[in-house]
Amino acid sequence: MGETMRAAVWTGPGGPETIEVRAVPRPAARDGWTLVRVRAAGLNRSELMTRQGHSPGVDPPRVLGIECVGTVAESLDPLLPAGATVAAVMGGMGRAFDGGYAQYALLPDRLLIRLRTTLDWPTLGALPETFLTAHGSLTALGAGSGETLLVRGGSSALGLAAVSLARERGLSTLTTTRNPEKVARLAANGADHVVLDDGDLAAAVRRILPAGPHLILDLIGAPTMLDSLHLVRRGGTVCMTGLLSGEWVVPEFEPVGSIPSGTKLTAFGSADLAGRAGADALRRIVSDVEAGRYRPVVDRVFELDEVAAAHRYTEENRATGKVVLRC
Repeated sequence: MGETMRAAVWTGPGGPETIEVRAVPRPAARDGWTLVRVRAAGLNRSELMTRQGHSPGVDPPRVLGIECVGTVAESLDPLLPAGATVAAVMGGMGRAFDGGYAQYALLPDRLLIRLRTTLDWPTLGALPETFLTAHGSLTALGAGSGETLLVRGGSSALGLAAVSLARERGLSTLTTTRNPEKVARLAANGADHVVLDDGDLAAAVRRILPAGPHLILDLIGAPTMLDSLHLVRRGGTVCMTGLLSGEWVVPEFEPVGSIPSGTKLTAFGSADLAGRAGADALRRIVSDVEAGRYRPVVDRVFELDEVAAAHRYTEENRATGKVVLRC
């Protein structure tokens, strides 16, 4: 290995042009930290928000990327031999320390999940953050066979993953999009119903489910939370997970007046399944994908040198599914 590597470095708050691909020193493994040869890194909305300057405590310069897959290049941990396939997700990646937008990433041993798989790198790279978050969200909802689930923000990678996992669990699924051009692709992903959100989502959903769905996974964020609480059937559950809107806070939220009696509101943060906490779940997901039970929807694969274009593509909401960087 040479002494330098290619990395996408975030230089300061702003647009996609603030991420510059440059040669930087290649780190070396040390006690508790393993050097990973990154092969693919999934792109996530939180990275766009960090790049824009909306992540307190994350300061440039920083190599972004809250997840990656690849092979062990150097490690002092005997449980992480050179050449082993690994995945890493969250736990400070791309925030407290440099993340996956690089040829190599120096990562804490505790974050690395060893995998045995025949999946290609872009497919494997689409799984960790997205499918673990979908899995955790369905668990937070208490989703069970025979129930109905509405996914708001269904054309996102997370929305598509949630529908796949929900169907595997025996749920009936509805998913939403505001873009008519994405309806066919959402239907092809296996949703039982695709609802075009044209400003009167409640009416469209109640034509299918007069009492409303048992469960709602809201990936939009603060602007739709109150609406979801009144759209779910009485006694149902709403889980807030995504922030596609970029808005975190519900102003003047008054729980007694805003939450119908008996209706439940919960949330899921993907940090709960960071690193080895999500190892068993990720291995099951990889196995299910290999067996053809479902597949991640990889919308587009960009090369590392195209990272600014990948951010712009995602920011313009052009993707239906996961955007992946090949490193």
